[in-house]
Amino acid sequence: MEKLSDLITAVADFVCGYPMFFMLIGGGLFLFVSSGMVSLRRLPHSIAALRTKSDAKNGQISSAEALASVIAATVGMGNIAGVAIALVMGGPGAIFWMWVSAIVGMCTKYHEGVLAIMYKGCDSQGNPQGGPMYIIENGLGRRWKPMAMFFAFAGMFGTLCIMNANQLTEAVVTTFTTPEVIENSRVLASVSSIIGLDNLHSFKLLFGIAVAAIVAVVVLGGIKRIARVATYLVPMMVGMYFVLVLYIIIINISDVPTVFQSIFSEAFSLKAGLGGLAGIAIIGARRAALVNDAGVGTASIMHGSSKNNEPVREGLIAMLGPSIDSGLVCTLTAVAILLCGDISADGIKGLEIAMNAFGSAIPGGQYLLMVIVLCFAMSSMFSYSYYGNRCASYLFGADKAKYYTYFFILSLVIFAVVPLKAAVGLCDLFYGLMAFPTMIAVLRLSPKVRQATKDYFATKR
Repeated sequence: MEKLSDLITAVADFVCGYPMFFMLIGGGLFLFVSSGMVSLRRLPHSIAALRTKSDAKNGQISSAEALASVIAATVGMGNIAGVAIALVMGGPGAIFWMWVSAIVGMCTKYHEGVLAIMYKGCDSQGNPQGGPMYIIENGLGRRWKPMAMFFAFAGMFGTLCIMNANQLTEAVVTTFTTPEVIENSRVLASVSSIIGLDNLHSFKLLFGIAVAAIVAVVVLGGIKRIARVATYLVPMMVGMYFVLVLYIIIINISDVPTVFQSIFSEAFSLKAGLGGLAGIAIIGARRAALVNDAGVGTASIMHGSSKNNEPVREGLIAMLGPSIDSGLVCTLTAVAILLCGDISADGIKGLEIAMNAFGSAIPGGQYLLMVIVLCFAMSSMFSYSYYGNRCASYLFGADKAKYYTYFFILSLVIFAVVPLKAAVGLCDLFYGLMAFPTMIAVLRLSPKVRQATKDYFATKR
């Protein structure tokens, strides 16, 4: 079993390393150049498109709700821990390269959003749906359906929140408890005597059940409830995070120019170049495929459910996602850490670096940050359950997809208690495998996107 675990982890490390990095970043750069830098040139139109209301009925949620749901999925622990790791590895200059990757990711998201509406399909119950499986089947043709099924199969497992459930539980245990409190708790002792676990694992089990219960209340209500919760939760949690960082900036205002000067001055140094590349590989290729999902395909599942019959307008809205998660939130984290944190220490986990920075700047700041991390992690679970559900629906039919949702909820409890290295590696592997069919389809259909873009802005003029 140990050998199997090591083999799965090794394969996951390889697939989710340079192959996925070059597919996502290299493919994104091609799309950026071939589209005429759409993510820069058309950004003002994105804001305008977000304010435009659509009367279309071929969907279940609005485009704004789709964007909020996508951001709910992508804004997570990677925005905090991943940024800290990149700073340790590459110094302040790594942040510049994250901004570059965000611009590339915006262009990829634009293409995904356009294609999600252009090649929207229907599930077995006749409900409008989108995503790479429909883009592949309807855009590339029926003979490509095996690749669409491959994506859906990988999507069912890749979107399980194994790391979220496990890391969130560990972070809560570390932040809000001590070994003495756990050991001396009469409540946990009573639970342990019933279920036969020690006090620590009993605490993790109870916390996992609580998380699963909250997630169940939201996700069992379907896409409309997920979108409604995300619409309220995303602005609140990003706003809370912005307020904390704004406080740190105000009390260290004299050091802010130095921080941004270091980001730009070290961006092209040898250390920042290699470290920034490593930071992008961590955030953009493996873990921050979880940061902005650009090129992985999950966002197009959500945008394909929107009530919109204008592909380009949906693409313009979709490309705002990376500007918020990889741009705004990651920048907030970087500024806070560079002002108050220590990125020179060795052997410290990314989340710990961020918590130390917030704790040193704000009384009780580490606890406030932990509350925000809790919101970040929970919001990701809401949207990822829907992604996996839609993949199961494509493979087995809409009437059977509910069983996947039950499995998803149960997995949150299991992996809050049992950190399985092989399971995490397997989940990473499937998540990485989602990117290859998605990017193949997007790259092959990119001429269609360019033509649609040209026609759309010609009519606007």
